Amino acid sequence: MAVPEAGTALEAFRRSCPGLLKREDRSGLTKAGDWTAACAAAQTATDANAFFAANFTPVTVGTEPGFATGYFEPEIAGSRTPAPGYAAPLYRRPADLVEVDLGEFAADLKGRKLRGRIVGNALRRYPSRGDIMAGALAGKGLELAWAADPFEAFFLEIQGSGRLRLPDGGIMRIGYDSQNGHDYVAIGRVLRDAGELPKGGVTMDSILGWLRANPAKAPAILAANPSLVFFRELKNARETDGPIGAMGVSVTPRVSVAADPLFIPLGAPLIVSTTLAGNRPLTALMVAQDTGGAIKGANRIDLFMGAGAEARADAGAQSAAAAVAILLPRAAAARLMKR
Repeated sequence: MAVPEAGTALEAFRRSCPGLLKREDRSGLTKAGDWTAACAAAQTATDANAFFAANFTPVTVGTEPGFATGYFEPEIAGSRTPAPGYAAPLYRRPADLVEVDLGEFAADLKGRKLRGRIVGNALRRYPSRGDIMAGALAGKGLELAWAADPFEAFFLEIQGSGRLRLPDGGIMRIGYDSQNGHDYVAIGRVLRDAGELPKGGVTMDSILGWLRANPAKAPAILAANPSLVFFRELKNARETDGPIGAMGVSVTPRVSVAADPLFIPLGAPLIVSTTLAGNRPLTALMVAQDTGGAIKGANRIDLFMGAGAEARADAGAQSAAAAVAILLPRAAAARLMKR
């Protein structure tokens, strides 16, 4: 993985600006109007390094150590319709799934959401992955597509988007549309704690290998992660576009990262220092443009590696300490320093 050029980060930041200028910053680090000058300057900037140096101040938040994993856009065999060899359903968002923004009820819960469904007069939990595997959504017409490999489909969910390679050779691109409200549980950790995988030997490939070698035990391991993702088809996505991130724009390979919006403003540039597979050091300008169910905390990030075999290998192997500096507009950084 080459060090991304600052110009690529500048272009990613430009794409984030429409969202930055209108969205509420759940981290509380910036206020309305803080990004206006930087976004205006970004439109005509030609020297990316000079632009970031002139418009931002690097700050760090939180005290916990930073950590960086990786994600990618997978491509797996799939079908729009049920067919022999395509038995693993990928679901669209159910109409009865309710999302509640708790910040509307209590200021200290700002940015937190509950997902569930109305039963009688009460909001109840939505079925877990195990419940759905057992048929909780059967017969409701919610199948968006069917995957050939249930284990690859599981990891496509974890990535949050992907490409289905159809029987006729076409490609169907799908993206995140919601989640069932259950907390994400890493099945690699479950397997490690059960002694099924060695400590330090938990990778996507080792997990896939274990699932395929243990088909009788695999359903229970998959169900140990109660979180399940719902998808929508990305009908207008270009072949060269990355998946759509939480900012509503295509994410950029090797530049976009998923972060926790309670600590890092979505759309903010970052200086990330970490180590890639093979003990390769990386320090680069990146942009927080996505979120993830497992990405929680001030210095927890997930690097988007792109699509294809190299991206898959890099994402599966990425697991390293990281230092994260947020580039805040100068006015926002000055307010933070006065706290």
